[in-house]
Order: sequence, then structure tokens, then C-alpha cells
Amino acid sequence: MKENRSDNTGTANQNKDDSFFGKARKMMTVYFQSTGSKVCVYDNNYMPIPELPGGPGIEETICQYCSGCSLAAEDGESAAKGERHRSCREMHINAIREASRQGGSYIYRCELGLMFWISPIYSEGRFTGALRGSGYLNEAADPAVFPAKHKGEITQEEFVKRVSAFPVGDGEKIKSLAEMLLICAESLSSGSEDYHEILRRRSEQQKLISAIIEDLRTKYPEGSILPGYPLDRERQLIAALRRGDSKVSLGILNELLAILIFSNPNHFKYIQLRALELVVLLSRVGSGNSGNLTLETNARSLKRIQDAKTIEELTDILHSIVERIAGQISSFQGIPHATAMRKAERYIQENFTRKLSLQEIAKVAGLSAPYFSTLFKEEMGENLSKYLNRLRVEKASRLLLESDLSLSEIAGACCFEDQSWFSKIFKIFTGLSPGKYRSQGGGMVREISEHNLSEDYLKTIK
Repeated sequence: MKENRSDNTGTANQNKDDSFFGKARKMMTVYFQSTGSKVCVYDNNYMPIPELPGGPGIEETICQYCSGCSLAAEDGESAAKGERHRSCREMHINAIREASRQGGSYIYRCELGLMFWISPIYSEGRFTGALRGSGYLNEAADPAVFPAKHKGEITQEEFVKRVSAFPVGDGEKIKSLAEMLLICAESLSSGSEDYHEILRRRSEQQKLISAIIEDLRTKYPEGSILPGYPLDRERQLIAALRRGDSKVSLGILNELLAILIFSNPNHFKYIQLRALELVVLLSRVGSGNSGNLTLETNARSLKRIQDAKTIEELTDILHSIVERIAGQISSFQGIPHATAMRKAERYIQENFTRKLSLQEIAKVAGLSAPYFSTLFKEEMGENLSKYLNRLRVEKASRLLLESDLSLSEIAGACCFEDQSWFSKIFKIFTGLSPGKYRSQGGGMVREISEHNLSEDYLKTIK
């Protein structure tokens, strides 16, 4: 909603606001009559709307006499009359913002022990206002321990009496009242899509990513060399998508995003660029397995990433792309092939640091060697030899950064014939020699694409 102005447009907006808040008042009247809860409606500037049902509100009967509502001062007279509730107003505003971030109800309490619950309202994806409920004490609250600060305005006895008049609300009751208020807020919201649901979904996504970031902070304390982009996990994401495994794909995606955010704080544009590159890789997976993933769909996905303004938006877009591709591939590919590939991939992951033959892996998958070779390239997007070398290079890159092993020791640990061969293959995949990679602390160098290498040289990768 726009702010009111003195011209005709302002009058039209005022009429629109009156209609909206008139509906909100009616709804809150029913809510009050049904629950007995004190209610409050806020506009888009976090200002409470007057003339609500239920008689005098919490602010008029209790809050103005609570010491927690005043500015820090020796006595009440030193605070201007209009500023007395500044700290509580900020508490409510912060609660509205948190509820808006989560896209749902937010329950909180003040220093006095009064419980509040709040839900945001949206119009076409924009914050329009909020509904607030109250009228119950926390189970642990003791009104007698809160003395009146403004002597002469109310007696201690009267203050305790007013606070004690509020019933105690157990956790389940408050939660139910908050859920009812959220239903009211959602019915007042308008738009082509349920914006509350979008925010709730994004909030859950960020919780998962935040948990991974906390683990990274423990593993890489301040002053440590930050982790580089994990190409091995990116490859595992692609492999999981080729199997149509949505759950594993989303888990790996969250890891990739967490590492990007952790290693590049306050560099949204860079993270956005990496997200664009990831979308290109994902689109290749989809276009290689299902005709339903059109160029138009890919272009639209890239445009959404480019238009995104926050990490939350980027995450949500990437999640939707991964879920769509995994779902379509899952329904497209045959179950027998998917089962065979999962067996083979698991076996490779457990044994790639030793010599593996095509025949050995094909036997694990239960397929003939020629057929498995063809199927593997179709499903994984590269032949078995290159896939094995990629895994070995990715393991070597970690050992270069996380251990003091010599280059020859790392070559042996990753199943390379000798140090010279190790250096040659490592540079093909990373663009750097092992020594330079270690000396500069890794890097975000992506794999050199095949079209930049001669066919004869690629054939030497076995």
C-alpha cells in the first residue's frame, strides 16, 4: 500500500486502506469473540490501527506502567511521554520482521511475562501489515516481582492486580491461538501465489544451509584457509540427478550453497555467478535425459537467477530446478538401469583409489562390459576412465590442502602410476599443477572443457 497523499490518488489509496483494514477489524472482532485474546492490527509502517474490539488494549492497561517499556532513566519523568513505549514498540517491530522472514506465526514474550503472537499480511508479495494477539501470561511469570516504575500514576497493588487478571497460557494453547491468527492473516493476504508458503519454504531451506555453515565454522575457525569449491560434490549432485534422486540431490545442493556462502561472505554477485554456472550444468543433465526440459525452460531459469536479489531467492530457485529435473528424470528412466547404476556408483566411490577395470565394475552392476560402458556414458555424461580420474583428482586436491604428504605420496594414495602422470592429469582437470595448487591454497578453477583439449591427448586418460 502507498502512503496517503493530499491529492486524488491519496484519497483513492485511503479508501482502499479503509476497505482493507475494515475487513481486518471485522475479522479480529470475530477472533476476539471466539478466543478472548487481545488483538492488534498493524499497517505497513508498523503502526497499530485504532478502534479495535475488546476494549482497552494491553498498552493502555498494563504496558505504560511496566518498567520495561520506559527508556532507561532514573525516573519516568525524564522520558518524553510519546517515547515511553519505544523499547516495546521495537520488540513488536522486530517480531513482525521475524514473522515476515519466516512467512508464518512468531510467538514471543515481553519482560513482564506477557505472551504475544504475530502473523504478517501480504498483498501481491509485498508486506501490507500484521495481526497480533495477546492476553496471556507465560507459565513462569510472577506478576508480584514487577514493580510499577511511574510512582504516582499507579500503585503497586493496582499494577499487580491488573497483571494478575491475565490468565496463564500453556504452550499448546498459545500455539493454537497463533495458528488461528495465521489463518486470518493468510485469508487477508492477496496474490497469485501463497506468499506465506513461499517464505515458510525458504525459511526451512535456510535452516538446513545454516546448520551446514555452523559445521564449517567449527571446521574452519577464523584465520583458517577457507574451503574451495568442492567439484567432487558437484559431480555427485549431477550423478544423483541422473538417477532421479531428489532427496540426495537437494542435500548436496545445500552443501554447495553453504560452502559458497561461507567462503564468500558479503559477495552476493559472485555467489549469483556461481549459481548461473550451476544452472547451466543442471540444464545439461535435464536436456540429456528428457525432452521436456526445453531451451525456453533453461532460459527462464537463468533469467530468474539473474533477477534474484537475495540468497534466499537463489536457494529457492535452485531447489525448484533440482526438484523438477530429478522428478522428470525419475519418471523418464527405467528402474532396472537406475538400480544398476546406483550399485556401480557406490562400488566406484568405495574403491576408486585402487585400480578398477571396466569388467569388474560391470560385473557389480550385473551387466555386460560393453553395455555397461555405453549406459555409463549416457547416464553420467562421460566415460568411465574420465570419471575415475576426476574422482582421483578431487581426492588429491583435498590431500594437497589438508595434509603434508609429498606429491609422490599423494599420487600413490590416489592410484596414479607416478608423480609425472599425476601432475599431467591433475593439470588437465584443474588448469594448475599440483604444486601450484597447493602453494596458492587451492582455488576456484573449474575443469578445463574437453573442446579445449586435443582428442589424441584425451585418449591418454585411462
